Parts: sequence; C-alpha cells; structure tokens
Amino acid sequence: MPVVVLWGCSQYSTNPGSVAFNNLTAKYNAYYIARTETEIAERAMRKAYQENYNQILPILLPLDSTLAMSVRPQLENAIEKASIVAERHQNSKWLDDSYTLIGKNRLYLGQFDDGVEALRYVFTNGRDEDDKNKALIWLMRAYTQKQDYSNALNVAEYLSQQPLNKEATRDFYLAKAYVHQRQGEYLTAVAILEQAFPLLKRGAEKARLHFAAGQLYDRINQYALAADHYRAVGKNRPDYDLSFYADMSSLQNRVLLNPNVDLSSVGFDKMLRDRKNNDLQDRIYYTMGLLAERRGRYPEAVEYLQKSVTTAGANVERIPYTYLELARINYDRLENYENAQAYYDSALVSLPPQTEQFKTISDRKKALDEFVAQMTIVRTEDSLQALAQMNPAALDRKLDVIIQAEEDEKKRLLAEAQKALEASSRPSAADIGTPFINGNERRWELYDPLLVNQGKVEFRRLWGSRPLEDDWRRATKENASFNTGTQIVGNKPPGTEVTATTTPPGVPSGLTPETGMVNGSVAWLARRDELRKNVPISGADFTASERREEDALYNLGKIYRFDLKESEKAVSTFTRLLKDFPKSAYREEIYYLIYLSLEEGDKNRPLWKEKLLAEFPNSTYARLLNQELTAGKSGGVPGSSANEAYDKLFGLYSAGNYTEALAQTENALALYRDSPLVDKFALLRIFLVGKVRGRDDYLQAINEFIRLYPDSSLLPRVQEMLEVTGRASIRR
Repeated sequence: MPVVVLWGCSQYSTNPGSVAFNNLTAKYNAYYIARTETEIAERAMRKAYQENYNQILPILLPLDSTLAMSVRPQLENAIEKASIVAERHQNSKWLDDSYTLIGKNRLYLGQFDDGVEALRYVFTNGRDEDDKNKALIWLMRAYTQKQDYSNALNVAEYLSQQPLNKEATRDFYLAKAYVHQRQGEYLTAVAILEQAFPLLKRGAEKARLHFAAGQLYDRINQYALAADHYRAVGKNRPDYDLSFYADMSSLQNRVLLNPNVDLSSVGFDKMLRDRKNNDLQDRIYYTMGLLAERRGRYPEAVEYLQKSVTTAGANVERIPYTYLELARINYDRLENYENAQAYYDSALVSLPPQTEQFKTISDRKKALDEFVAQMTIVRTEDSLQALAQMNPAALDRKLDVIIQAEEDEKKRLLAEAQKALEASSRPSAADIGTPFINGNERRWELYDPLLVNQGKVEFRRLWGSRPLEDDWRRATKENASFNTGTQIVGNKPPGTEVTATTTPPGVPSGLTPETGMVNGSVAWLARRDELRKNVPISGADFTASERREEDALYNLGKIYRFDLKESEKAVSTFTRLLKDFPKSAYREEIYYLIYLSLEEGDKNRPLWKEKLLAEFPNSTYARLLNQELTAGKSGGVPGSSANEAYDKLFGLYSAGNYTEALAQTENALALYRDSPLVDKFALLRIFLVGKVRGRDDYLQAINEFIRLYPDSSLLPRVQEMLEVTGRASIRR
C-alpha cells in the first residue's frame, strides 16, 4: 500500500490527488520561499537605488547586477528553491511561475542568457496563458536592458494581441513605455505611460511615475501637462526628496508658462529659507540658473549655477551635472571657450564613465583643449603684433599699464588669500559650501572633490592649461607673460579696442607682497625689459609671429568644422585668415572647406568653387569638386564596393598602367570620400603621381594627404616618405 501512495503522488501523474498534492507542496514550500526571498531582495534593491533627479527617471528600474550584489544570497536562494519545483513537482500549476522566478532572478544577477532561456521556456512550454504573458513581459525587460529594442518591440506586438489580466496589462504598459523611453521616443513613452496610471495603486511608486511623466512632458515642451503630473506626485505619498523635486519642477513650469513672473517671487525664495531644504539648496539654485538661461539672462544663470556648486556641501554627486550646464552656457551662449573647457574638465573628473553623455563630453573637452590652445596663440600674437607697431615711447607706456594691471591683480589675490586664511582659522558650520566633519572640524581641501574642482577652474582661469613641468611660471618662457588672462587685442579685426591684462607673476626678489613694485623702480624697469623681449620688433620676429597666428587660425577653422561641428564659425574663421593673410599657403584647402561648410542654397557657395578652380585648377581639391557630381553618374571605378574598387586599382598599378590607374583613383577619391578606405585611395594616388607627374607634384600630393587625413593610420608612413624625399633633395 505505501508503494501505491508514493506512485499516486508522483510528479508525473495526472491523478487529481497527485496534482493536488504537488500543487500544495510546491506552493507552500519551495515556491513560497523563492517568492518571499525575491520580494525581500527587490525591496532591498529598491531602497538602495539612488535616484538621479538630474536625469529623466527611468520608468522601470534598470536591471543592475552591481545593485544586486548586496542581495546575491537571497537571489541565489530563490533560484535554488524555485528549481526544486522544476525538479520535483512537474505536474504542479506553479511550475510556470517558478521558471519565471528563476528567469527574473538571473536577470537581476546579470546572467542574461540564462534568464532569457528560462523565460523563453515558459513561453514555449507553459500551460497557463497568464503565466506565459508574465514571462514575456520580463523577456521584454531583458531585451530592453541589452538594447535589443527590435526583439523587445516584437514581444510587445505579440502581447498587444493577447487578452491580459489587470496586473499584466499594467506591467505591459510600463515595460513598453520603458522601451520607448530608452530609445528617446518621449512622446510615445509618456502616451503609453498615461494608460498605466488608472491601473496603479496609490503609493510611492505611482508618485515616482507621475514625476517621470512630468519630466517626459517637459522634454517635449508640454509644460501644462507636466505641471499636472508634478501636482499629482504630492497626492501619492512620496518621500521628501521626491516631493521637493516635484514642487521645484512645478515652480519651474509656472515660470515657463508665465514668462513675466519674477524668479525671486515665484516661490524659490521661500524654498531657500525653509530649513528642511538646507541640504537641497544647490538644486534650487540649479533650477533657477536654468530658468534664467531660458530667459536669455546668461550672466545671471552662471551666477545661480555657481551658487549651486558652492552650496552643494556633501552632495558632490550632483556637482558634475552643474558643471556641465556651466560649460554648455559658456560654450553655447557666452562663447567663452576657456571657461567652457575648464568646466568640462571639472565635470569629467567626477562624472561616472557609464553616464550616457560621457563620451560626447569627453570628445568635446578634447576638442576644446586644442581650441583654447590655438585661440590663445591667435590672441597672443595679435596682441604682440599690435605692441610691435607702437613707437618706443608708446610701447613703454603700454607696458607700464600691463605691469600696473599685474600689480593690481596680485594685490587682489593676496587680499583674497588673506581673507580665506582668516576664515579658515575660525571655522563655523554655518559657512556655506565649506565641508565639516562632526559639525565643527574643517575637512582638508584635497579630500573634498568640490574644493578640488573649484581650485582647478580658478587655476585655469588665471593661468590657462599648463603642462606638468617645473618652473612653469618663469618669465623666461617664450611669450609667458601674454599667454593667459585677458589678452591684448590688436587691430585685427578692425575696430577692436586694445586692452591689456596678463597673468600675475611671482613676487620679485627683495619685495614683500604688501609693497609690490613702484613705477620707475629697478624692479619695475626690469619687468618692463622682460615684457619688451617678447614683442616681435625685428622684421624676422614679426614674420614668425604672423606665421604662428596664421597656423593657429587655420587650426581653429578646422576644429570648428570637424570637431565642434560649427560650420558658420568655421567659415568666419577661414574668412578672417584669408583677409589677414591673403597669400596664405592654406588658400586652396580653405576655399574647399568654405565651399563644403556653406549650405547648399547659399549664394556664395558657387563663388568659392569658382575661386578654387580659377586659382588652383590642378589641385586635389579642384579635382574633388569637379568629380563629385560626375562620379556617381559614371559609377567611378567598376565594382560594388570600395574594397573591390581598391583591389582593381592596385591591380592596374601593379601591372604598370599608371596613367589609367591615376585617372580612376582620382575619380574613386570623390566616389568613396565617405568610405573608411579613402585614405588608402589617397596613398595609392601619391605613388601614382610620383610615377606619372614627377617630384614636385609628388611632394604636393604628400602634403595634401597630411592635411586632409590627419587621423589616418597611414600618416606615419606618408610622413616618412616626406622625410626621405627631403633627404634625397639635400643630397642632390
């Protein structure tokens, strides 16, 4: 009889008693424990998750394996217990739920392949449609996390055709809205999210989703609809931080909807006075700064954002986003590229590398590093040339003005240092922006990222970008006294006022900071002689200064055109170069770049093409312009791809058909100018030009390659060819 009982309770039996037994033992043993462990882990991960209110809140929390590390034992235990159902209770109705638990817990742990396999198993072999739909919703989340949006939307399309219960409908809407949010389709995302709100229970999670909806509406400039959702946050028991940000966003929308309202009276001042918001004052100033920018009050916006940095206190994780806004305003609105560079640099110090915009910001910062270096050269040489054109007496007077400005700046810095020293000797917890330990002990500056970043910005403002080297401030360095600070602007472009301020030097030997230098003293005259040495008075020095300025303007134009993607400013810079240096060696390339930078419908565009063809009819740039319209029609080099075309051209070269190969290569350069192989075509052209046209054209082709393809991996080889050709010329 015992044998019969055991057989009757087998997990493979369809006997009603066996099924009931396995249902009961699965639910109240293995499955119950697995579900409980999962819920505990989910609550812990939700509590540990740090919302970033600088960004749009994700509709669903990301599947972050790092976040799951603290609850890994619970998740693994849940997987182990759910696996018991699969192993011992095959005929239980909780089998599908157990596989779904296994799948979602593996996703939490970052085991995506195993998690997806478990969820697919439910869809393929599941017996209950509701369980299959639940697994598919989690499968959507897995695809979304892996940025496989095509498969995620395919699953969504299938689910949209299925009869879903209330819980599954809610989860489906949230998962689908999240897919579109991750793709940047904010209008679609918020439209789907709106359908989920009637299915959500009142509580903190609903409050959070209302805030996310408000942010999405803000992104598509629907401020009235955003305001409705911000007001709804307070009706759903939010925590204090969420309530604060919702209130602040609501005030922000009031300003956007009523442009005439005063920022100081709309309610921000009340929030600043509220003691509960002492640790959130930086966010209030941040919002006020963005609103001031929207109204075109850029200096006011910068002031508010700087207050946001100084009042951040321990909230250092929010500082890089404030620096990014300061960098953007300085770059886009004020065109102060030096400050923008410094703020981008400070932002990258503490911005998490996994942040969505990290690479874009890093690229922009690198471009600005080079941009500021070239801009400094232009301003410096322009100023020095203006000084060189003065008569000796006027030059001495101008240098005296510069020295006096240095002394004034030195006194200001010393006064600030003295003030800071006095403040540090009597620390107070009430001092805004000063970090303290245990409320009364001041933290060392190098332990505080806020103070480190502020110091970096201030250093760059005063001294510019300096290499890591000894004695970088010595006046003996070339043009050292003219490289930073407010530069002397010469008479290019016309009408520019000549002013002068340079960076403060060190205190001269034998003088105290209090006394400084007196006009006419030995130290003053020595300083004047130092400055005069940098002025290009001789003809050779003046010519060298002009060449440095010409090269820097050329580099600035290319940075505008290719790195910063600002075609109008590139055209303006190139035009200035041509005006100041009408015989520039860069003329042919500049004509071509101006032509490319102008819009198709610009009336001046054809004029630059004609100018290039008239002055440099045999240049590579002229051939590119002549062939760009005909290459597509003629098909260029026969073949369906750049690889095939290159192989055929190289075959002609190897066979000695140099003239025909050269003609087809020049045609291919226009046809495949957007191909990754374009530099290989250009290198082949150099060889062919050397075979067909001789040494001078060969050298010109090499120099054109160096200018056109500065980032090519073939550049070292081409530079070596140039050096070899130069040595051969010397030997002859």
